[in-house]
Amino acid sequence: MKAGCALRGDAAARAIDGRIAAANDADWDTEYLDAILAIAVVDGVEGAIAHIARHGSRHTEAIVTQDKAASERFLSGVDAAIVLVNASTQFADGGEFGMGAEIGIATGKLHARGPVGAEQLTSYKYVVRGSGQVRP
Repeated sequence: MKAGCALRGDAAARAIDGRIAAANDADWDTEYLDAILAIAVVDGVEGAIAHIARHGSRHTEAIVTQDKAASERFLSGVDAAIVLVNASTQFADGGEFGMGAEIGIATGKLHARGPVGAEQLTSYKYVVRGSGQVRP
């Protein structure tokens, strides 16, 4: 698209904007590490939670909403180390959490989870509530 991002979506997303390319099954499970976004239109917060349960990494998930009940349901229903409301997933970084340099990143539950620093020797779920913040 104009900003140099590639958008891939399901049929419902493509019906909203014809410039969105068709997504395939692998798109829902791929971490691109690039300017690529896969878009699925789901049925409400429960549909989003179910989609994330099937395809998420259990590391970082976010919702953008003005509906407080929806945000609270998302925060409690999503199984991820970091769950954000109205804030960029770019904040999912040990330095942003005041941990200093990250030793690694983990998504399991039997050892450190999320950004891993020397003090993260238990399982945490970080909840971030924002109002549209992004990292420069």
